Amino acid sequence: MRVEQIAVFLENKSGRLAEITRVLAGHNINIRALSVADTADFGILRLIVDKVDEAKRVLRANGFTVGKTNVIAVEVPDKVGGLATVLKTAEEAGLNVEYMYAFVNRSGENAVLIFRFDDMDKAIDALLQAGFTILSGAQVCAL
Repeated sequence: MRVEQIAVFLENKSGRLAEITRVLAGHNINIRALSVADTADFGILRLIVDKVDEAKRVLRANGFTVGKTNVIAVEVPDKVGGLATVLKTAEEAGLNVEYMYAFVNRSGENAVLIFRFDDMDKAIDALLQAGFTILSGAQVCAL
């Protein structure tokens, strides 16, 4: 029920993000979701890709610092309040959201919310008990 995500640390300078996407494309690695967070000196690019271990290997070979973490992908209807219902469940379970990002495949259908919680096992249990659909990595990559 967890999705493997890679995190790439990159300098805040022109062309670094483009270089990462070129490296991945050159190895036929498909990006399914991403988020970029930055500070004054560096950024963190979080990616869900279809070939996690290969992506880590080729990015490291090209001089990038890469880590791997687990996140949870929650599918909700793409309508007003979809995110609010998940966050209400998290709040009631006493969970803290470390970070999150989202994507929609087709407007009006389902959205996928990617979460990193402070207690991933507790989050999975709480979300399943509340009736949410949690996607596997394969399901996210198939969207």
